[in-house]
Amino acid sequence: FQMKRDSGYSTIAEQQKQEEKLWDALKISAYVFSTGLLMFTALVNSVSWFMQDIILDNFWQTTWLKFYNFFEGDEWTIFLLGAALVPALAFWGFNGILLVADITGKPTFITRYRIQLGKNDPVDTKKLCQAIYTALGNQFFVSLPMLVPMFHVMEWWGNTFSKELPTFQWFLVELSIFTIIEEILFYYTHRLVHHPVLYKHFHKKHHEWTAPIGVVSIYAHPVEHILSNMLPVMTGPMLMGSHIVSISAWFSLALVTTSISHCGYHLPFLPSPEFHDFHHLKFNQCYGVLGVLDYLHGTDRVFRQTKAFERHKVLLGLTPLSESIPEAPKRAE
Repeated sequence: FQMKRDSGYSTIAEQQKQEEKLWDALKISAYVFSTGLLMFTALVNSVSWFMQDIILDNFWQTTWLKFYNFFEGDEWTIFLLGAALVPALAFWGFNGILLVADITGKPTFITRYRIQLGKNDPVDTKKLCQAIYTALGNQFFVSLPMLVPMFHVMEWWGNTFSKELPTFQWFLVELSIFTIIEEILFYYTHRLVHHPVLYKHFHKKHHEWTAPIGVVSIYAHPVEHILSNMLPVMTGPMLMGSHIVSISAWFSLALVTTSISHCGYHLPFLPSPEFHDFHHLKFNQCYGVLGVLDYLHGTDRVFRQTKAFERHKVLLGLTPLSESIPEAPKRAE
């Protein structure tokens, strides 16, 4: 950390005092983080043992074998259902609920958590129809064809359609690797399509929505959909030679998560969408998914100075964060 000499401290003593406070805060943060990490590791080990020995070895393994035998081991059918149908149902099932709120303004249990107050209240139905049409087009004419080469890559690995499910511990490892790969690929491809030469041809379409809604997560030019939406998510499973069940769970999770980050509502007990919502509002901030690369590259500096950053956390109560952490009142001119 560099401290500016003209930071406003009246004496060197005051500056040293502030530096000591900063160092104390860092030590406390390191202690809390390390303690939390140990507790989290212990919890994951306990949960993974329970999931593996009690649940996966019984219910899930039996269910998978019934499913596998029902389709007589037809790998293409199994892959299509797992990598296309299940994630699509997760995407449209979740977004179907959000669309009801966007169109009707009800139930208020959802709409009271709107991030950009006064926006999409109600949503422009003409823009919405265009977004749904584009999203469906991307799913049928871009995502689906991309599954064909992916299927052959997974088939080449040889264990993707095994009758034995991966352990829960291994799935957690895969999920961590998938997330890291997605963060790296999405961040840099996303920044790439923000380059002025590419932006006007490809990414501008996605940013027509300065206040996004869930379905807008895959409202994009087909080239961008391939580059920034599909490849970051597909690369991890292809590199790992993952089981189709892991792929299905990961694709579904990725689609629901990106829908949450675009939905425009900071709902209780769900991941915070403030980070990506701010990107749609300001365009040149918050390019990534997790925010790690944004922090390293300094592309979240403006965001960190806003009330949106203070609200960027999981809401554990029922009071909207727009009420508990409101925007500062504008100064009268």
